[in-house]
Amino acid sequence: MKKTIATPLAPAAIGPYSQAVQAGTLLFVSGQLGLNPATGTFVEGGTREQTAQAFDNVAAILAAAGYGMDDVVKTTVFLADMADFAAVNEVYATRFKGDFPARSAVAVKTLPKGGLVEIEVIAAG
Repeated sequence: MKKTIATPLAPAAIGPYSQAVQAGTLLFVSGQLGLNPATGTFVEGGTREQTAQAFDNVAAILAAAGYGMDDVVKTTVFLADMADFAAVNEVYATRFKGDFPARSAVAVKTLPKGGLVEIEVIAAG
């Protein structure tokens, strides 16, 4: 059985998908951009700021489902430019305690709304 998760503390979905779906003890969080949930616009700054906001959005969705960052077992990071990999890593390293989750990072041609970074996660409860 699956359960849809939604919170106003993260940006609303920009298309026909859910912020997250829980299936058993697993939570699948859709990719999050560096959008301010109150305004729907990108936070000011560049890749570091968008990465931090994307993680804030992920954390809000996790919390709405009763999970936390320590429950994240897999992340996927999508970058508009692989040259931003080091900047993303700087922020990424501050968001996890202890062992890091498994991760994939890929460069893509473009991201929704012209974003610089998008992060999706899988958490296990």
